Amino acid sequence: MTEKTLVAPSILSADFANLGFAAKNAQDWGADWIHFDVMDGFFVDSITFGAAMCKALLPHTSLPIDAHLMVTNPMKHVEAFANAGASIITVHAEADMHLHRTLQKIRSLNVKCGVAINPASPVELIEPVIEECDLVLLMTVNPGAGGQKFIPSVLRKIERIRSMAENLGVFPYIEVDGGVNPETARLCREAGANVLVAGNAVFKAQSPKDAILMIRGDMSLNV
Repeated sequence: MTEKTLVAPSILSADFANLGFAAKNAQDWGADWIHFDVMDGFFVDSITFGAAMCKALLPHTSLPIDAHLMVTNPMKHVEAFANAGASIITVHAEADMHLHRTLQKIRSLNVKCGVAINPASPVELIEPVIEECDLVLLMTVNPGAGGQKFIPSVLRKIERIRSMAENLGVFPYIEVDGGVNPETARLCREAGANVLVAGNAVFKAQSPKDAILMIRGDMSLNV
């Protein structure tokens, strides 16, 4: 588990007509990863990006692409995203009846694997697979749309996941996605998260570079 807090701007909040430019900007602003939200219209109502768009970003950034698959039957999609250049592929525990198999498949493609759960899902869904994961993603909003309000009860789940991982002697990234801004980022860091996904808080900030520094904790909110 990294001690540094990483910031992964979500291009779901960027200008869809200029996503390559958005990825380049995020890197120039000091981001650590690019968060890539994939929605299929079934697991959630919205439809966003596919593997071809993921591949199209590669010439515009050298940052790892953090692909978050909010899709049914994720096994059908992981190979396409691995081939498209994703560095990390995260699937939802709620969407996969054969979660171990999917995570093993992602690993076999030389890609880091992650598991995600929704705000109302119990952390026990993750416990059987946490030793297989490079990353655990806790949604702090219900998936499907950007710009939602942070659900503070998930903070307790962050603490429980960190404790669970440490007790097992494993150290996955603990990522938080949804309603993250400089204020809620501090709460997430204190609870034990070390990767923070931020959409509007970065792409719609007056100074995105400063927003990333504040989300990471490298700049005071009072500056």
